Amino acid sequence: MRILTNIKLIALSVTIGLGLIAQGTSAKAAGTETLLVAGGCFWCVESDFEGVNGVKEVISGFAGGSVKNPTYKQVVAGGTGHYEVAQIQFDPAVVSTDQLLAMFFRSVDPTDAGGQFCDRGDSYRTAIFADGPPQKAAAEKAKADAQAALGKTVVTPVLGKAAFYPADDYHQNYYKSSDRLAFSSVGLGVKKSDAYKRYRDRCGRDQRVKQLWGDAAPFTH
Repeated sequence: MRILTNIKLIALSVTIGLGLIAQGTSAKAAGTETLLVAGGCFWCVESDFEGVNGVKEVISGFAGGSVKNPTYKQVVAGGTGHYEVAQIQFDPAVVSTDQLLAMFFRSVDPTDAGGQFCDRGDSYRTAIFADGPPQKAAAEKAKADAQAALGKTVVTPVLGKAAFYPADDYHQNYYKSSDRLAFSSVGLGVKKSDAYKRYRDRCGRDQRVKQLWGDAAPFTH
């Protein structure tokens, strides 16, 4: 009888332990949400948002097109319909969707329908890919707020949920990588991080954002 009781106690302890593990896993998952945005060059969006308190990770990739698992060359060549996007993974207890959306609009030129800054073409257009009705409503409100603040038409579309395809490793964390490039438009043998800074400056991203948004621009250097 005592043996049976001990067995039952052990079984109960195991069940409780598994339950706590499951709860912990669920709580961890609940602590992370995602926001998928297109803001021109995904290196720049990644660089901007990875510095935001509450953002856990930003992954560069593609969304919105008709080709599965597209390559960078396919997307920039045109015809696939994809945008360069950044998947922002964040803790909603630290930073809200509304705050991230407000920062997003103020980090781009949402009045430009043909690309962003020096990067022209469909893949460099701005967009928000809303993950469900609540996020769509938040994005529409953020868009309306941005339009009211600028006094100009905001052309950034709020689209539905789309498949996200991460770009290859070459493009991840480009802005802070110490890897050296054999060749680039800004020189030979330079680190990716240095090449990124030169590209961003030459492209006029911060200058245009500052011109549009003034002190409300959150990431201008």
